[in-house]
Amino acid sequence: MARAYTPGLRVAPRTRHRVERLLPIPGDVTVTPGDQVGARQIVARTSIPGDITPLNMASLLGVPPADVPDCMLRKEGDRITEGEVIARTRGIFGMFQSERKASVGGTIEAVSSVTGQVIVRGEPLPLELGAYLAGYVTGVIEGEGCVIEADVTLIQGIFGIGGETHGPIRLSGAGPGDDLTADRIHDDMGGAVVVGGARVRAEALTRARGVGVAALVVGGIDDADLRSFLGYDLGVAITGSETAGLTLVLTEGFGDIAMAERTFSLLTDREGHEAAVNGATQIRAGVMRPEVIIPFPDRTEAAGGWETVPNQLEIGKPVRIVREPWFGRIGSVSGLPHELQVLESGARARVLEVRFATGESVIIPRANVELIES
Repeated sequence: MARAYTPGLRVAPRTRHRVERLLPIPGDVTVTPGDQVGARQIVARTSIPGDITPLNMASLLGVPPADVPDCMLRKEGDRITEGEVIARTRGIFGMFQSERKASVGGTIEAVSSVTGQVIVRGEPLPLELGAYLAGYVTGVIEGEGCVIEADVTLIQGIFGIGGETHGPIRLSGAGPGDDLTADRIHDDMGGAVVVGGARVRAEALTRARGVGVAALVVGGIDDADLRSFLGYDLGVAITGSETAGLTLVLTEGFGDIAMAERTFSLLTDREGHEAAVNGATQIRAGVMRPEVIIPFPDRTEAAGGWETVPNQLEIGKPVRIVREPWFGRIGSVSGLPHELQVLESGARARVLEVRFATGESVIIPRANVELIES
């Protein structure tokens, strides 16, 4: 029997979730299989090579490039400290000598008699990799990182900005259909993952950053508010590296869109629990969703998660419509006709029937919906 699939978001009250934590370059893994780790615990370490600083020593000393190697007091491979004298000319009869001090610390990587350049590699930069997800280490990749699993409440969003962060879930007082305004952001919300309702305003984002909110989870935002908050337009590549001062996750999309009742209810049920949030989003090849992950303190064998077949359309499955004129509305699949149908544009496409909570049903192209996976 043929099966139909469509892009989907995970919104699960409890599921087994797995993350891989990998270093960008080889290093040391500090955990072993079976270890229980906290979200902020360091699981791997490495050192990133320092920055390169070129020094035009021939010009600094006022000598031909070919004379630079003989003027160097420190050679290739030597470690130097900032302010240390590393080169000196012979002068005339020991007089009128010229010397140069290192402007940075590090290691001399190269001394060129052709260009007169001295290349200094800065001190290695230590890099520590946190667990991100509180759970159990189920595998170790030698020299690279580890795999962590946990039973969690998982909510994937449509779009986000900002990187990984953590904090307790805190309700703002806004219902799922209420805008998140600045007066709902309080001074004691610093470090929390604040749940709003529908649209978040630019002034609320600024207020949240000011009090130190770790993340905001809301239904939607107007692109003008996002531009005002960031100070620039976002591109179409990957987000997550913004230095906005907080992480933002949109559960529904852009505009005046209420947060889905089911999503809001899940977040309400987990208020006070520690969450891991990541706003990184990629909408092209290799889709990456922003996420809110709220671990449970215990593990169960029945949780399951990735073993199920994702994104499969079936009667009764909840979907979100992602095109006008019903953009943002949520309903359930009530019909999956096999035959192609002619659209208003004249094109022929596969369609599905969606029934809303009001009882109204609409026929739309399957490409216009997004599955809400439970």
